[in-house]
Amino acid sequence: MSFHIIIPARLASTRLPDKPLADIGGLPMIVRVAQRAARAGAAQVVVATDAPAVLAACESHGIRALLTRADHPSGSDRLAEAVEQLGLADDAVVLNVQGDEPLIDPAMIRACAELLLGRPHCAMSTVAHGIDNAEEFANPNVVKLVCDAAGHALYFSRAPIPWWRDAPRGGAQPHPGTVLRHVGLYGYRAGFLRRFPQLAQSPLEQIEALEQLRVLWHGERIAVHVSSTRPGPGVDTPEDLERVRRLVADGAAV
Repeated sequence: MSFHIIIPARLASTRLPDKPLADIGGLPMIVRVAQRAARAGAAQVVVATDAPAVLAACESHGIRALLTRADHPSGSDRLAEAVEQLGLADDAVVLNVQGDEPLIDPAMIRACAELLLGRPHCAMSTVAHGIDNAEEFANPNVVKLVCDAAGHALYFSRAPIPWWRDAPRGGAQPHPGTVLRHVGLYGYRAGFLRRFPQLAQSPLEQIEALEQLRVLWHGERIAVHVSSTRPGPGVDTPEDLERVRRLVADGAAV
Protein backbone atom coordinates (compact mmCIF):
# COMPACT_ATOMS: atom_id res chain seq x y z
CA MET A 1 0.00 0.00 0.00
CA SER A 2 1.43 3.36 -1.01
CA PHE A 3 0.08 6.81 -0.21
CA HIS A 4 1.37 10.33 0.37
CA ILE A 5 0.66 12.77 3.20
CA ILE A 6 0.56 16.50 2.55
CA ILE A 7 0.04 18.90 5.46
CA PRO A 8 -1.19 22.38 4.45
CA ALA A 9 0.03 25.09 6.83
CA ARG A 10 -0.92 28.76 6.67
CA LEU A 11 0.91 31.12 8.97
CA ALA A 12 -2.00 33.57 9.24
CA SER A 13 -4.60 32.78 11.91
CA THR A 14 -7.03 35.26 13.42
CA ARG A 15 -7.50 33.35 16.68
CA LEU A 16 -3.93 32.13 17.16
CA PRO A 17 -1.23 34.11 15.28
CA ASP A 18 1.72 32.08 13.90
CA LYS A 19 -0.09 28.90 14.87
CA PRO A 20 2.09 26.39 12.94
CA LEU A 21 5.15 27.66 14.83
CA ALA A 22 3.59 27.50 18.30
CA ASP A 23 5.88 25.66 20.68
CA ILE A 24 4.59 22.35 22.05
CA GLY A 25 7.04 20.57 24.30
CA GLY A 26 10.06 22.10 22.58
CA LEU A 27 8.95 21.55 18.97
CA PRO A 28 6.92 23.72 16.56
CA MET A 29 3.39 22.40 16.22
CA ILE A 30 3.78 21.75 12.48
CA VAL A 31 6.82 19.56 13.19
CA ARG A 32 4.88 17.56 15.78
CA VAL A 33 2.05 17.02 13.27
CA ALA A 34 4.48 15.82 10.60
CA GLN A 35 6.23 13.49 13.02
CA ARG A 36 2.94 11.93 14.11
CA ALA A 37 1.77 11.62 10.51
CA ALA A 38 5.01 9.86 9.52
CA ARG A 39 4.04 6.99 11.81
CA ALA A 40 1.12 6.15 9.49
CA GLY A 41 3.53 4.53 7.01
CA ALA A 42 3.17 6.90 4.05
CA ALA A 43 5.66 6.95 1.19
CA GLN A 44 6.39 10.56 2.11
CA VAL A 45 5.21 13.35 4.41
CA VAL A 46 5.38 16.88 3.00
CA VAL A 47 4.33 20.22 4.49
CA ALA A 48 2.82 22.70 1.99
CA THR A 49 3.08 26.23 3.36
CA ASP A 50 2.81 29.87 2.30
CA ALA A 51 5.41 31.06 4.80
CA PRO A 52 9.22 30.92 4.57
CA ALA A 53 9.36 30.76 8.39
CA VAL A 54 7.33 27.52 8.40
CA LEU A 55 9.47 26.13 5.57
CA ALA A 56 12.62 26.88 7.57
CA ALA A 57 11.22 25.34 10.79
CA CYS A 58 10.34 22.12 8.96
CA GLU A 59 13.66 21.83 7.17
CA SER A 60 15.60 22.43 10.39
CA HIS A 61 13.90 19.34 11.86
CA GLY A 62 14.32 17.13 8.79
CA ILE A 63 10.74 17.58 7.53
CA ARG A 64 10.30 18.05 3.79
CA ALA A 65 8.37 21.24 2.95
CA LEU A 66 7.21 23.11 -0.16
CA LEU A 67 6.58 26.82 -0.52
CA THR A 68 3.19 27.41 -2.15
CA ARG A 69 1.25 30.50 -3.17
CA ALA A 70 -0.24 32.69 -0.44
CA ASP A 71 -3.56 33.33 -2.20
CA HIS A 72 -5.09 29.83 -2.07
CA PRO A 73 -8.73 30.03 -0.87
CA SER A 74 -8.63 26.60 0.79
CA GLY A 75 -6.36 23.83 1.95
CA SER A 76 -7.49 21.67 -0.98
CA ASP A 77 -6.28 24.31 -3.43
CA ARG A 78 -2.92 24.38 -1.64
CA LEU A 79 -2.75 20.58 -1.90
CA ALA A 80 -3.47 20.79 -5.61
CA GLU A 81 -0.41 23.01 -6.09
CA ALA A 82 1.68 20.68 -3.95
CA VAL A 83 0.60 17.69 -6.06
CA GLU A 84 1.85 19.54 -9.14
CA GLN A 85 5.16 20.43 -7.50
CA LEU A 86 5.66 16.81 -6.42
CA GLY A 87 4.69 15.46 -9.85
CA LEU A 88 2.36 12.81 -8.43
CA ALA A 89 0.53 10.49 -10.82
CA ASP A 90 -3.24 10.96 -11.14
CA ASP A 91 -3.95 7.65 -9.41
CA ALA A 92 -1.75 8.45 -6.39
CA VAL A 93 -3.59 8.64 -3.06
CA VAL A 94 -2.93 11.82 -1.07
CA LEU A 95 -3.92 12.31 2.58
CA ASN A 96 -4.64 15.85 3.75
CA VAL A 97 -3.64 16.02 7.41
CA GLN A 98 -4.50 19.31 9.10
CA GLY A 99 -1.52 21.26 10.40
CA ASP A 100 -3.20 21.95 13.75
CA GLU A 101 -3.64 18.31 14.82
CA PRO A 102 -0.48 17.54 16.83
CA LEU A 103 -2.14 14.51 18.48
CA ILE A 104 -3.52 12.97 15.25
CA ASP A 105 -3.76 9.18 15.45
CA PRO A 106 -1.48 7.59 12.81
CA ALA A 107 -3.80 4.55 12.64
CA MET A 108 -6.69 6.84 11.68
CA ILE A 109 -4.65 8.33 8.85
CA ARG A 110 -3.74 4.88 7.57
CA ALA A 111 -7.35 3.67 7.76
CA CYS A 112 -8.50 6.66 5.69
CA ALA A 113 -5.83 5.89 3.08
CA GLU A 114 -6.63 2.18 2.97
CA LEU A 115 -10.32 2.93 2.46
CA LEU A 116 -9.69 5.08 -0.61
CA LEU A 117 -7.17 2.62 -2.03
CA GLY A 118 -9.87 -0.04 -1.81
CA ARG A 119 -12.61 2.11 -3.40
CA PRO A 120 -11.48 2.94 -6.96
CA HIS A 121 -14.89 4.46 -7.75
CA CYS A 122 -14.46 7.14 -5.03
CA ALA A 123 -12.64 10.45 -5.52
CA MET A 124 -12.15 10.99 -1.79
CA SER A 125 -12.28 9.40 1.64
CA THR A 126 -12.78 10.88 5.08
CA VAL A 127 -13.36 9.89 8.71
CA ALA A 128 -16.22 10.12 11.20
CA HIS A 129 -17.03 8.83 14.67
CA GLY A 130 -20.28 8.27 16.53
CA ILE A 131 -21.66 10.84 18.96
CA ASP A 132 -24.53 10.64 21.43
CA ASN A 133 -24.12 14.01 23.13
CA ALA A 134 -27.09 16.35 22.61
CA GLU A 135 -24.98 19.49 23.03
CA GLU A 136 -22.53 18.38 20.31
CA PHE A 137 -25.43 17.33 18.09
CA ALA A 138 -26.98 20.81 18.26
CA ASN A 139 -23.67 22.70 17.94
CA PRO A 140 -23.26 24.24 14.44
CA ASN A 141 -19.48 24.10 14.85
CA VAL A 142 -19.72 20.31 15.00
CA VAL A 143 -20.16 18.99 11.46
CA LYS A 144 -22.41 15.96 11.11
CA LEU A 145 -22.80 13.59 8.17
CA VAL A 146 -25.04 10.79 6.97
CA CYS A 147 -23.98 7.85 4.81
CA ASP A 148 -25.60 5.36 2.46
CA ALA A 149 -25.57 1.59 2.93
CA ALA A 150 -22.16 1.29 1.24
CA GLY A 151 -20.53 3.83 3.53
CA HIS A 152 -20.50 6.73 1.07
CA ALA A 153 -21.31 10.23 2.32
CA LEU A 154 -24.81 11.43 1.43
CA TYR A 155 -24.58 14.85 3.07
CA PHE A 156 -22.58 16.95 5.52
CA SER A 157 -24.24 19.62 7.63
CA ARG A 158 -23.79 21.95 10.56
CA ALA A 159 -27.44 21.24 11.38
CA PRO A 160 -28.42 18.26 13.58
CA ILE A 161 -28.84 15.35 11.15
CA PRO A 162 -30.46 12.90 10.99
CA TRP A 163 -33.36 14.59 12.76
CA TRP A 164 -35.11 12.24 15.21
CA ARG A 165 -38.74 13.12 14.58
CA ASP A 166 -40.14 10.93 17.35
CA ALA A 167 -37.54 11.72 20.03
CA PRO A 168 -39.19 11.07 23.42
CA ARG A 169 -38.27 14.47 24.87
CA GLY A 170 -38.48 16.51 21.67
CA GLY A 171 -35.89 18.94 20.38
CA ALA A 172 -32.49 18.20 18.87
CA GLN A 173 -31.48 14.79 20.19
CA PRO A 174 -29.14 12.26 18.58
CA HIS A 175 -30.83 8.98 17.74
CA PRO A 176 -28.78 6.26 19.48
CA GLY A 177 -26.21 4.70 17.18
CA THR A 178 -27.02 6.78 14.09
CA VAL A 179 -25.27 10.16 14.43
CA LEU A 180 -21.77 10.67 13.03
CA ARG A 181 -19.43 13.56 13.70
CA HIS A 182 -17.15 14.44 10.81
CA VAL A 183 -13.38 14.46 11.34
CA GLY A 184 -11.45 16.85 9.08
CA LEU A 185 -9.11 14.23 7.64
CA TYR A 186 -9.32 13.63 3.89
CA GLY A 187 -7.92 11.26 1.30
CA TYR A 188 -7.88 12.31 -2.37
CA ARG A 189 -6.84 10.88 -5.67
CA ALA A 190 -4.21 13.23 -7.07
CA GLY A 191 -6.09 13.53 -10.37
CA PHE A 192 -9.19 14.74 -8.54
CA LEU A 193 -7.13 17.26 -6.58
CA ARG A 194 -5.90 18.65 -9.88
CA ARG A 195 -9.51 19.12 -11.01
CA PHE A 196 -10.89 20.41 -7.73
CA PRO A 197 -9.86 24.08 -8.04
CA GLN A 198 -11.70 24.29 -11.38
CA LEU A 199 -14.99 22.94 -9.99
CA ALA A 200 -17.60 25.61 -9.46
CA GLN A 201 -18.67 26.20 -5.87
CA SER A 202 -22.07 24.74 -5.07
CA PRO A 203 -24.91 26.69 -3.43
CA LEU A 204 -24.93 24.15 -0.59
CA GLU A 205 -21.21 24.69 0.03
CA GLN A 206 -21.78 28.43 0.24
CA ILE A 207 -24.74 28.07 2.60
CA GLU A 208 -23.11 25.57 4.99
CA ALA A 209 -19.52 26.84 4.51
CA LEU A 210 -18.40 23.23 3.98
CA GLU A 211 -16.03 22.63 1.09
CA GLN A 212 -16.75 18.90 0.87
CA LEU A 213 -20.28 19.66 -0.34
CA ARG A 214 -18.73 20.86 -3.62
CA VAL A 215 -17.51 17.30 -4.16
CA LEU A 216 -20.96 15.76 -3.65
CA TRP A 217 -22.63 18.51 -5.70
CA HIS A 218 -20.54 17.52 -8.72
CA GLY A 219 -21.49 13.85 -8.39
CA GLU A 220 -18.28 12.49 -6.88
CA ARG A 221 -18.28 9.92 -4.09
CA ILE A 222 -16.66 10.26 -0.68
CA ALA A 223 -16.00 7.02 1.22
CA VAL A 224 -16.33 7.30 5.01
CA HIS A 225 -14.27 5.40 7.57
CA VAL A 226 -16.19 5.24 10.85
CA SER A 227 -13.68 5.21 13.69
CA SER A 228 -14.41 3.62 17.04
CA THR A 229 -12.41 6.37 18.75
CA ARG A 230 -12.33 10.14 18.74
CA PRO A 231 -9.34 11.99 17.30
CA GLY A 232 -6.98 13.85 19.59
CA PRO A 233 -7.86 17.50 20.24
CA GLY A 234 -6.92 20.06 17.58
CA VAL A 235 -5.60 23.57 18.15
CA ASP A 236 -7.76 26.55 17.15
CA THR A 237 -7.45 28.89 20.13
CA PRO A 238 -4.91 29.77 22.84
CA GLU A 239 -6.95 27.64 25.25
CA ASP A 240 -6.67 24.65 22.89
CA LEU A 241 -2.92 25.18 22.69
CA GLU A 242 -2.53 25.11 26.46
CA ARG A 243 -4.63 21.96 26.68
CA VAL A 244 -2.47 20.17 24.10
CA ARG A 245 0.71 21.35 25.81
CA ARG A 246 -0.51 19.78 29.04
CA LEU A 247 -1.38 16.52 27.27
CA VAL A 248 2.01 16.33 25.60
CA ALA A 249 3.74 17.07 28.92
CA ASP A 250 1.77 14.17 30.40
CA GLY A 251 2.92 11.83 27.62
CA ALA A 252 -0.14 11.90 25.32
CA ALA A 253 1.99 12.11 22.16
CA VAL A 254 4.19 9.11 22.94
